[in-house]
Order: sequence, then structure tokens, then C-alpha cells
Amino acid sequence: MKLSNYVLGAITAATFTGMAASAIAQTEIEWWHAMGGANGERVDRIAAGFNESQSEFVVVPSYKGNYTETMTAAVAAFRAKAQPHIVQVFEVGTATMMAAEGAVYPITELMDDAGVPFDKSAYLPAVVSYYEDTKGNLLSMPFNSSTPVLWYNKDAFAKAGLDGPPTTWDEMESASRALVASGMECGFSFGWQSWVMIENYGAWHDIPTGTMENGFAGTDTRFTFNNENVVGIINDIYEMSQEGLFKYGGRRGDSLSMFTNGECGMWMNSSAYYGSMVSQAEFEFGQAMLPLDTSVASEPQNSIIGGATLWVLRGKDEGDYKGVGEFMNYLSSAEVQAWWHQETGYVPITTAAYELSQEQGFYDANPGTDTAIQQLSLNAPTANSRGVRFGNFVQVRDIINEELEAVWAGTKSAQDAMDDAVERGNALLVKFEKANN
Repeated sequence: MKLSNYVLGAITAATFTGMAASAIAQTEIEWWHAMGGANGERVDRIAAGFNESQSEFVVVPSYKGNYTETMTAAVAAFRAKAQPHIVQVFEVGTATMMAAEGAVYPITELMDDAGVPFDKSAYLPAVVSYYEDTKGNLLSMPFNSSTPVLWYNKDAFAKAGLDGPPTTWDEMESASRALVASGMECGFSFGWQSWVMIENYGAWHDIPTGTMENGFAGTDTRFTFNNENVVGIINDIYEMSQEGLFKYGGRRGDSLSMFTNGECGMWMNSSAYYGSMVSQAEFEFGQAMLPLDTSVASEPQNSIIGGATLWVLRGKDEGDYKGVGEFMNYLSSAEVQAWWHQETGYVPITTAAYELSQEQGFYDANPGTDTAIQQLSLNAPTANSRGVRFGNFVQVRDIINEELEAVWAGTKSAQDAMDDAVERGNALLVKFEKANN
């Protein structure tokens, strides 16, 4: 997709040299982010477009490492009173950011104080509901929101005699058998396994990951994902791994290459890998909804978002926040959001951006690219499918990774691994509860 002539011209005209020069006369807004590579370049283009659209402020984006590193750096900087105006934080850091009293400037309050027009109803409900407080105030600005989807190799499916992507876990197994029989090394893999196979599995089947509405109703929440349903699917996947139908390829997006190089015919991970698929896959690929475990539910509920939002930190000059508000307004514009969505695979955060993408024919030209939006909006979220809001969840995800890796290695049963993950995770929840009550 191409931006309008005005925006594209502004982005093209802006250079870092020009930005540095203009910063002398303009108020500088620091934006720390975790977007490397091509997405980092896209972040730079968004900032450059805003900077050229007005003359009072200049947004300076700075890459600070991965999500965990960026959030850690921002917390340390705030303690040292050297914090940026804006920091990108992934969704599992939400509870931690909410607990940082006095550090966060909620978006609803910021926009009102800055006198910048703001209509929360313009944003997709499935996106903003994750980042609201109990009063409905938006705490942070959605930016790169995504949800896991099923990526599949259309060429490999045709060779294996498969008509289309699987819709159930039983079909996942049979499709994997057909793919391996046709010469592929494995049927499927996945990344971000806590997000995909614990958190989203729970939401998709409308079962809780923890008590207290998955942490939304209070910090005195405890994990419950060691239930028979989660244990059952983890055990099924382990058994499939023994036949080469499933292969584990690492945390986060480490297993991407297993799909793009043709090793595995299916891959479950973020919709935001669209840009990577376009540049790396030398075959026709598609996106489909997550498979349903029909032993647990008769129909899917909805998936939950991942990715990150932009949090505004207090402690800067009062006049700076008008610029922050104006940047948030620019970032949310239909044109910028539609471009970002179509370039990356992240979900557009506003209804207007989604409708603009439809009008531009993006989904007709690229079938399946609206799968993430359809999944998120499939049904009105329940207490089990709104999302998760657990304290210390960055560390808990590491625990879940360790325990699942023990299952894939064959050193623990699925039940023992999930029991241990819940016990270790609950210890961190108790620690977080005591520190914030």
C-alpha cells in the first residue's frame, strides 16, 4: 500500500539530518520502541511523517532492544528521572505498568489535558478493551496489535492433496500426516507458545487461564491452566512430535524459518509475520483461523491480542504532552493505520482504518489478511476471552516456556509440567499481589 502523496512526500522529504536540525527550534518528543529491522524502518517513517506535518514538535524514535529489554530500560530510566515521553510495552507488561503509580499518564487523561480530540469509540473494541481500567479509561495507545493465526503452505497442501487448511485439531493431525507423507519434514510448529497454546487456547475455547477474570478483576488472581483441557492438547502435541508431525523450533519467532524454508507445512504465530512471509516465503501461503479442539468446545469464542501499546510516562514539561497527544492522534489516523496494517500484518486499531483497507481492495487482493480481525471480533469477549492481566507475567512466560520445553524434550509429562508451571507462576502472582496492595 502507498500513503497519500502528501504523507508519502513528507516521509520521503524527512531525513534524520533534517530532524536533528529542526529539533533546535522544536520540542523534542522521545519515543523508545522495540521494533527492529523492517518494522523499525516503518516506525521511523511514521515519526518522519508526523514531524513534517507540523512545525512545533519533533518525535525522535529510538530502538531499545526487544520488548523485555525496552520495558526494563524504561523502568530504570524513570527511576533515574531520565525517562522518555513514550515507551512501547508488550501486552504482558500491562499489569506491571498499571502498578507503576505516578509513572503512567493514561491516554484518556492525556488527550483531555492536551485538548486533542479523542473518541474511544473509533477504536476496535477487541483492541482497546485489553488496555482499559475498570472505569473504561484507556491507559495506553494501541499500536502494533496482533493475534495468532494458522499460516499454511498452499503449495505443500496442493502436493499433499489437501483441499484447504484444517479447522480442528483432529484435522491438524491428519493434515500433518498428509504433509509428512508427501515429503515434508514436519506438519506444523509454533512460536510464542505461552501466548498461542495457553493464553489463546483458553480464550478460543472460552476456558479461564486464571481466576478473577484472568486477572482483570483483581491482583489476587491464581493460574488454572493446569486443567484437563490444556494438559490434554499439550499431551496430544507431544505424541504428534514423536511421529515427526510436530517440531518445536524455539521461543518467540525462532521457528519462522521452519515454515518459510519449507520444512513445516503449517505454523501458528502472530498475524504480524505477514511482512516476513512476503519477503521470505518462496511459495504461496495463506492465513486461516486457529484450529478448534472439538473435545473442549463446539465453536470458537474469540482470540486475544498480542503485540504492544504506547505508554506515556509522566515527569516531562507540561507543554510536551500537547505534542505527545497530537502524535497519538496522527498515529491513529485512518491513513497511517491502514498503511501500517497492510505493510506489517498488525491489526488496524480503528474501524476507519479497517474500512479504508477494504475500500482500497487490500483484502480482495490478499485473501486471508483480515483473518486476525475476524478472529478478534468473532464474538463479544467473555471473562475468559477478554485477555490476561497477570502481574510478573513476563517472568511467568519464561517459566511456561521452560516447562513446555521439558515436555517436548520428553523429560516431563504434560500434567507435571503444567502443575509445576502453575505452582511456580502462582508464587510470582503472590509476590506481585503483596507488592501492590
